Amino acid sequence: MNNPPRVLPARLWFRASCLTALLWICQPRSARAEDSLTYKYSSYAEDDNRIRVKSNYALAQADFGPDTSLKLMGLTDSIAGATPTGALPAAAGDPTPTGFMKDFRRAANLDLARQFQAVNVDLGLGISKESDYLSHAWSVNTLTDFNRKNTRVLLGYAGTDDTIMEPLLGWTSDRHKKGADFIIGLTQLADPDDALTLNFSYGRVSGYLDDPYKIVSTTMLNVDPGTYYTVPENRPREKNHFSVFLGTNSNFADMHGALETSYRFYHDTFGITSHTGTLRWLQDIGDTFVFEPFVRYSIQSAADFYHYNLDAAGIVTAYDPASGETGTGAAPFYSSDYRLSRQRTMDVGVKLTCKISAKMALDFAFDRYATHGLDQVTPQDAYSKAGIFTVGLKYTR
Repeated sequence: MNNPPRVLPARLWFRASCLTALLWICQPRSARAEDSLTYKYSSYAEDDNRIRVKSNYALAQADFGPDTSLKLMGLTDSIAGATPTGALPAAAGDPTPTGFMKDFRRAANLDLARQFQAVNVDLGLGISKESDYLSHAWSVNTLTDFNRKNTRVLLGYAGTDDTIMEPLLGWTSDRHKKGADFIIGLTQLADPDDALTLNFSYGRVSGYLDDPYKIVSTTMLNVDPGTYYTVPENRPREKNHFSVFLGTNSNFADMHGALETSYRFYHDTFGITSHTGTLRWLQDIGDTFVFEPFVRYSIQSAADFYHYNLDAAGIVTAYDPASGETGTGAAPFYSSDYRLSRQRTMDVGVKLTCKISAKMALDFAFDRYATHGLDQVTPQDAYSKAGIFTVGLKYTR
C-alpha cells in the first residue's frame, strides 16, 4: 500500500475529559461543602497491547463561610500504545492497521459556588494541555429550589475554545474549535426515599472537527490509479447535538441500600443516535464499607459519513496530493474511524469504599469495558476492550 507525500501517524485524543471533568465538579449543589482532600490513581489498559493510560488526580475542597465553597482539581495523564489508524489492511484477513501514539496531558479545573438564598450559582474554569492540543473550558450553572426544596431547577452553560497545534503535519497555521453547551434540568423529590431527575441539553461545536491522525484508504486519486493510498479523513466543520437524561434515585432503608437508574438519549447532526442505560446499587455493609456494583449498556448508530471501505462506497476524496490538504470542510465527508461506526458498548464494574476512620476513606474500583461492532463490515479487532482500575484516598477535616 503506497502513500502520498504526507502520511499521518495514528493517535487517540482524550479531549472530552477536560470538559467532562469541569462539568462534573461544577454541578450546582448546596454551598455548604466539606473541607477535604482527595487523591485518585487510575489505570486504563486495552487488550492486545493497545492504549494504556495512567492518570493521577487530586481534588481539594474548602468552605469560605456558610455560603461559599471552592474546588480545585489537578490531573495528569500519560498515554501510550497502539490504536487503529482507519486504514484498510494490506490484504484481506490481515489485522487492522494500528499506529503507535504517546503523549502526556496536564489539566486543571477551578470551581467556585455561592449560595444566594434559594439560588446557588456555580462558576467553573478549566484548562488542558497536550503536546499538540490546548483546551480552555468554562461554565456557569444555577440551581434554584422551589416547593419547600422538594423541586430543584438547573440551568447551565459551558463553553470550550480549543487549539490544535501540529507543525509536523505541515500546517501553515493552527486549527481551532469552539463549543457551547446548554442544559436545563428538573429534580423532583417524590417522597423522602425517591427522587426523579430530568435533564435536556443542547450543544454546538464548530471549527476543525477532524482527528488529524485518522486516515482512510482509497484508490480514487489521480496518482497511480488502482493503488491504495492513505489520506486524511474529512469531517463536517460543525456539529449540533441534543440529549435527554432521565434518572431515578431510590433509598431502601430496610436493606441499607440505594438504587440509581438512568437512561440517556443522544442525537447529533453527524447522524449518530445513541441510547445508554445505567444501573447502580449502593450497599452499606456495617458502618465501614459501601459496596457499589454497576452495569452500563449503550448502543449507537453510525455517522452518516462513516465508511470502512471508501472505494466500495464510491467515495471520491477531497484530498489534494499537491497541497496536502483535505479541503475546507466541504463535501464529500468521510471517515473510517471505528468510533463513528454502529456499535454497542458494555461496561460492568464494582467499587468498594472503606471508612478507615472518621476522617479517612479508601476506595477501590474496577471496570470491564468492551465495544462490539454491529455493521457486519468493520473487523471486530478494531474495537476496544479494556480494564480500568482505580484507587482513591479521601481525607475530610
